Amino acid sequence: MPLTADRAKPAVPFAGGYRLIDFALSNLVNSGLRQVVVLTQYKSHSLDRHVSQTWRLSGMLGAYVASVPAQQRLGKRWFSGSADAILQSLNLLRDEKPDIVVVVGADHVYRMDFSQMIDAHIASGAGVTVAAIRQPISLADQFGVIQTDADDPTRIAEFLEKPKNAVGLADSPGEVLASMGNYVFDADVLMDAVIRDGEKPDSNHDMGGDIVPDFVSRGEAAVYDLNRNEVPGSTDRDKFYWRDVGTIDSFFEAHQDLISALPVFNLYNRDWPIFSQQLNSPPAKFVRDESGAIGTVIDSIVSLGVVVVGGHVERSVVGPWTTIGSGAKLSDSIVFDQVTIGAGAVVQRAILDKEVTVSPGAQIGVDHDADRARGFTVTDSGITVVGKGERVD
Repeated sequence: MPLTADRAKPAVPFAGGYRLIDFALSNLVNSGLRQVVVLTQYKSHSLDRHVSQTWRLSGMLGAYVASVPAQQRLGKRWFSGSADAILQSLNLLRDEKPDIVVVVGADHVYRMDFSQMIDAHIASGAGVTVAAIRQPISLADQFGVIQTDADDPTRIAEFLEKPKNAVGLADSPGEVLASMGNYVFDADVLMDAVIRDGEKPDSNHDMGGDIVPDFVSRGEAAVYDLNRNEVPGSTDRDKFYWRDVGTIDSFFEAHQDLISALPVFNLYNRDWPIFSQQLNSPPAKFVRDESGAIGTVIDSIVSLGVVVVGGHVERSVVGPWTTIGSGAKLSDSIVFDQVTIGAGAVVQRAILDKEVTVSPGAQIGVDHDADRARGFTVTDSGITVVGKGERVD
C-alpha cells in the first residue's frame, strides 16, 4: 500500500514499461510453456486487462495466457489460500489433462528456465519439486527455508517457515536455501494433494505452508537449486537474481538494482527478453527550456513518451508519458505513468503512482513530517509514496 489500493500486486507497474506479472509470464513463455492460467481474486481489473491486451498467444497452436477469476465452484466463497485457489480451479486441469503442472508466484522479479527444472523434477521421481535460491543465513528469518537430506542434497528433509536458528548448507555454511514460491508437480499428485488439503479444517490451504510440508513429511519432495539453472544471455552479475518485491522498501531497492552501469538485474538481455505491452508512444525527449537550461538524465531508465524540459533526472526510473518541467529535480525515485512534475519541483527518494501531479515548486521527500501531514505514506527508511491521481501542492 498505497500502490495496491487500486490494483492487485502483480499488476503494479515496474521498471517503467512493465507490470510485475510480466516477469513470471516471460519466464514461462521463454521456457516453452504456452498454456498458462492466471488465477485472480481481489482488485483484478487492471491485471485482467493487462493479461488480455498484452499476452495474446496463438490459439492456432493451442497456446494461451488466460486470466481466470475465482469461480466459486465449491460454494459461495473466495480463495482461502494459494492451494485453495488451485482446488477451486481443478476443472482447468481436468479439461487440459496435463502430465506436469508448474505453479509460480506472479509478483517476483527474476529470470529462470523452467524447462530445466521440469527435467530435474521428472528425473527425481518426486511428487513435487520446489525451486530454491541461496540467501545469506542472516536473512533466513525472512523466508521459507529448505533443509536438505544429508545423504541426498536434492531431497527436502525439512521445510521451515522463517526460522530463527537456521543451519547453513553443507557446501556453504553462510547460506541457506530459500523457497522461491515456484513448484513443479505431477498433475495427478497435485490434484490429490489439494483435494486432501481442502478436507482439513485446520489447514491454511497455502502451497508453501501446507502442501509442501505434507510432501516433505512423506519423503516425496525434491528441491531445485537455482544455481543449476542456465539462462541464455545471463551474466555472472545477474545470473541468480531473484527478488520478492512485497514491501515498499524491496520494491524501491529492486528498481535501484536496474539503473547502475552494470545492473544487478539486466533488462537488456535479448536472449531471454521480458515481454510486456508495447505502447503506441513517441520516443523520450530531453530539451532546453525557455531560458536555455538543458534537460539532463543521469543513471536512470526513461520510458517512451517522457519529456524532460530543462529538468534534471538522476538515479530514477521514469514511466511512460511523464513530463518533467523547467528546473525540476527528480532523484532516487520511481515515477509511474502519466505523471506531471512542475517547474522547480523537487522529488527525492519517492515513489509516485500513476497520474500524480506535482505542482510547480512543490517538494516531496524533502520534509518527511510535511509528507505525512499531507497524508502520504513514508516508510521507516524514508521513502515517500504518493498514491494514484494525487495532486501535490
